Amino acid sequence: MSGQRVSAGQVERLAGLLSDRDWRIITDLRRVRVLAGRQLDRLHFTDVAASARDRVRRRTMSRLRDWRVVATLERRVGGERAGSAGLIFTLDSAGHRLVERQQAASSEPRPATRIRRPRTPRPLFLAHALAVSQLFVDLTAAVCATPGLVLERFATEPDCWWPDGSGWLKPDAYLAITSTEFVDHLWVEVDRATESVPTLRGKLHTYLGFLNRGGLGPGGVMPRVAVSVPDEARAAVIRREVDRLPDVAGELFSVVRCDMAAAAIVGGLLSESTP
Repeated sequence: MSGQRVSAGQVERLAGLLSDRDWRIITDLRRVRVLAGRQLDRLHFTDVAASARDRVRRRTMSRLRDWRVVATLERRVGGERAGSAGLIFTLDSAGHRLVERQQAASSEPRPATRIRRPRTPRPLFLAHALAVSQLFVDLTAAVCATPGLVLERFATEPDCWWPDGSGWLKPDAYLAITSTEFVDHLWVEVDRATESVPTLRGKLHTYLGFLNRGGLGPGGVMPRVAVSVPDEARAAVIRREVDRLPDVAGELFSVVRCDMAAAAIVGGLLSESTP
């Protein structure tokens, strides 16, 4: 597909060519904005033999790229030697149009937005977005491995932002996990130790202020706030900030290393749901 504009007719033709896996890839890229090749492997190609997985993913993503459903960002994860598994993908023009088509057919269509060809964001922004995507990948795997749990919703910014009366709470992600007995709602701050402590302190106070004003989030409850951090040193810094807050902050906030965040979220939910 060539040219800058994707016509309605082209979108209709593409919709008839896409496989179930293609649609799942589109849905997840709409949800988290960017995914690296290795992340796509874990989400959508685990049913393919390990010896063929890279080849099948490359063929699939190359086809979607030719159709302008997805685009490849300029930077790689891990350098050139990472190969195709290190490529970073996002939705391209046709992908966004396909999402709009789905939304128009749903019970809650969203207003159409101006669609532009994707550009590679700044390195810090991209690294942060990929860290949020990794939480989604890890959480999807953890929930799938736990009978009875369903990842009902995982939204990233701006879809996860929530009005606080005078502005917006702006978590990096919102998630809802359900079982037959409960629904648990969490807001997530993905901290990569690139923000100053005063900035992070301000975020903690914003959530605490919302709670103290009786604010309610998705599901008509006050979601707990999980802060994902890169290492124990950063975790210690943030826990000290939480300890300086009123006692209720200890119930509102949890701090966990990013590589343990999904297991901690699922494990915490299981312990809470036990009678």
